[in-house]
Amino acid sequence: MVYAVSFVFDCQDVDRMATFWLAALEGYDLPGSDPDGPPGAPPAGFATWEDWADANGIPEHLRYQSRTIIDTTGTRPDIFFMAVPEDKVVKNRVHLDIRASRGLSPEEGRARQDAEAKRLVDAGATVVRRVHQDDGGSHLVLQDVEGNEFCIT
Repeated sequence: MVYAVSFVFDCQDVDRMATFWLAALEGYDLPGSDPDGPPGAPPAGFATWEDWADANGIPEHLRYQSRTIIDTTGTRPDIFFMAVPEDKVVKNRVHLDIRASRGLSPEEGRARQDAEAKRLVDAGATVVRRVHQDDGGSHLVLQDVEGNEFCIT
């Protein structure tokens, strides 16, 4: 049997996390989002997601428990954000890599990684450090809006 895989982030602000990762990962969107709008746009016919939740009778206390972002091509795992009360206190043991420089020379790769890091810093990420590799390449370690580490390779 083959199982589908989803990634799950425990977090405190599911909207903030989903918005960040929608910006970070091109080709992901919220289920039900207006396909003609930008990623995360409310469903067609609704000005906001709150309007949609009101129209669908979703109680306010349930609206911020979780979010899922899905790959619009259906080839990559869903990413699920689940609200938890506790803060992140240690380094995460699993992280995502954004592969931005595959197939490029070390110099071109660093330039591509830097450009991607700038874009993600503008979306709320923090650059932690650059890690140099034995083959002359490198990757960047960043943190998302709630401090979860991820890499740009």
